[in-house]
This record gives sequence, structure tokens and C-alpha cells, in this order.
Amino acid sequence: MQDDSGCGPACWIVSRGSAGSVESMSTAELKNPSPDNSYEQLVRSSLRGFEAAKEAAAALAQGVGSANTALAEKVHQYEEELDKLDHDINDGVTAAISQVPAQRARELLACLKFIIELERIGDLLENVTNRAVAVGSRLEPQEVKEISTMAGILARMLAETQEAFAQRDLKRAVDVLKADGEMDRLRNLVFVRHIENPEHQPHKESFHVVFMIQSLERAGDHAKNLAEEVVHLVSGRSVRHVLRQYDKPDEVMFLERLRRQTGKR
Repeated sequence: MQDDSGCGPACWIVSRGSAGSVESMSTAELKNPSPDNSYEQLVRSSLRGFEAAKEAAAALAQGVGSANTALAEKVHQYEEELDKLDHDINDGVTAAISQVPAQRARELLACLKFIIELERIGDLLENVTNRAVAVGSRLEPQEVKEISTMAGILARMLAETQEAFAQRDLKRAVDVLKADGEMDRLRNLVFVRHIENPEHQPHKESFHVVFMIQSLERAGDHAKNLAEEVVHLVSGRSVRHVLRQYDKPDEVMFLERLRRQTGKR
């Protein structure tokens, strides 16, 4: 159910700071939640998980060109926060799911799926960051650009999925699914250049570059899984069914709308 602003239930309980970012809540609050507020706490914690993963991806996108121990420590802190959220949300959902109505139980199950995917994204981002620090200046400018671009796309996918969940915005979640294609395209370009290498050009650190690009593409797959879960939560239908609706030409959708309106008369 939505209010006049179009904001869904999760949106009502999102707390934002002065900069507009989701405020971090202490995971200690999830230790022994009361029946009245455990649902709200778990949803807030899930939204914070999106925020932490997004910030880790953005940090990598901005800092990969001069990767150092400060960047590695920053991403590691986000990864540790995601680990903590994973543990606490798992415990919180287990305790709360039998005490809430069916619709909220569905949302809590979605929160559990979200944090599993987000924790995996955190692990992948930490692996990429550590390898970027180890390789350092030996990365070629083209590789730095592509890693930064993929990490930036990932950060945007996470931000859009976070908003799609908070606002129960089906279209926004569907748009995230389409963005994953760009991650695949960039990975394929790097694979052709470093593995097939049709021009027989020498490349530095090919093994590390391929590992980092593949890890980012896998993180994109996890972000796509998050968007698919939002689609299912909001629509109650399979992703394949929803995508068929969105892929229809405008003319077909217009005719179907006319038929529905005629049938109601």
C-alpha cells in the first residue's frame, strides 16, 4: 500500500541524515528486538546494507587509479559492516518472522536474501581492491578506466535497487536488470584484449586484470539478483513475466489498455 506521495512501507521508516544518505543504525539494536519494532529495524538494517555496499563500490571507482592501503582499509571497513549486518539480520529475521503478518514476513525474507547478496558483493569488492593495491602502478590506464567504470556502474545499480526497495518502485528495479548488460559488455572487451589478444599486443598484469574484471562482473550479477528480488517482492510475479510486459512495444501496450478499459464498461 502506498501513501499520497507514492512511497511504500519501507520508505516511511527510512531515516536520512542532512546529506540525504541513509543513517547507519547500531546493529546492537537487533540483538533483542521487541515485537513492535523488529520489522522496522530489520528493514532499516537492510537499507544500510545497500548503502555500505554502494559506498564500497564508489570508493573503488574513485580510488583505483591511485590504489593504496587507505583505500583497502576503507573498503575493508564496509565489508566488515556487511558481515555484521549479515549475522544480525539473519538472527533478527529468525526471531521476528513468526510474529508478523504474511506481507511483512515476505518482506523479511526479502531482507534476508538482500543481505546475503550484499555480503557477497562486499567480499568481491574487497578482493578487487586488495589486488589493485598489490598491482599498483603496473595497471595500464585503459585497465584503470575499465575497473573504475565497472565499479561505478555497480555503485549506481546498488543505489537504484536500494531506492526501488524503499519506494516499492517496480520500473526502477527493472531498469537495474537492464544495466547489467553493460557490465557483461565491458568484461567481454577485457577478455578479448587480454585472453584472445587478436592483435598480439603485450599487456601488463593480464592475470590480475582478468581476475578483477571477472569479480566486478560477478558483483554485478549479485546486484541483478537484488533487483530481481525487488521485482518479485513488489509485483508478486516472476521476473520473466514482468520483463515480457516491459519489453512490449508502446503500441501493443496501448491496445491492451484500450481492451481492458472497454471490458470494464
